[in-house]
Order: sequence, then structure tokens, then C-alpha cells
Amino acid sequence: MLLLLLGIVLLHIAALVLLFISTIVSVWTSSDFGTSDLWNNCSIINGAYRCSGASTGEWIQAVQALMILSIIFSCLALFLFFCQLFTLQKGGRFFITGTFQILASLFVMSGAIIYTVMSPEWVPETDDFGYSYILAWVAFPLALISGLIYVILRKRE
Repeated sequence: MLLLLLGIVLLHIAALVLLFISTIVSVWTSSDFGTSDLWNNCSIINGAYRCSGASTGEWIQAVQALMILSIIFSCLALFLFFCQLFTLQKGGRFFITGTFQILASLFVMSGAIIYTVMSPEWVPETDDFGYSYILAWVAFPLALISGLIYVILRKRE
């Protein structure tokens, strides 16, 4: 049972780390001339690396908010798991923890979908999606799977 709990916690932490990296690192799109993300657009001009603030459009703010909410809900789910681990009665399920983690996965999925749909208006066609964008999509199933495991998991002695 201890190994199962350790595996679940490691899966949750892996999803949380991917959420942090995908939200913070500036490589949602990349090209030979620079990178851009949710917060900054950085480019190489005459050999100098220059960054400016991201677009102020509603869709990018929605993606920013959804990614931050996914991190908050995932952190809360981890905290609630440890609280429930010591306070939940024998045979009880981790519904609250699972709900928060599933919500975190839905937030990251929604943010990535909005970015996918709206980025052609903002990002040049020569740019490719970067690794932060891909990590956001990888974090989605990890968070969803860990949330579903929490809902199924029963507390034993």
C-alpha cells in the first residue's frame, strides 16, 4: 500500500512540475528568430536578445488564467491528499482530492486548446509549437489520470 501511495504522489508531483514548467518557461512557440510564451515575446534582433510583453488580447489572458488555475488546483489537491491521508476514515475515498486534480487537468486542457485555436492569429506561420506547449499537453493526461486514481482510491489501514 505504501508503494501505491508513493507512486500516486510521484505521478501527481510529475504533473505539477510539468504544469509549472509549461507555464513559466518562454517556449510555447519557437522559430529561428525567437520564442514566445504566455508572458513574453522574445526575439533576436541584430544579435541581441530582446523581450517584450505578451499580447494583451483576451484569449492570451484566458490562457494565462487557466494555466495559473491549473497550478493552484493541483497544489491544493496535493495538500488535500496529505490532509485526507491522515484525517479520512478507513474505507473513505479521496473525492475532494480527485475533484481538484481533475479540475486542474481540465483547466490545462482548456488553456492549451484556446492557445491552439487562437495562436494562428498571433504567431507567424513559420513558428513551431515549443516544448512548453507540448509539456502542457503532456501534463493534461497525467493530471487527469492521477485525479481518477484519487477518486477510485480507498483508504486502508
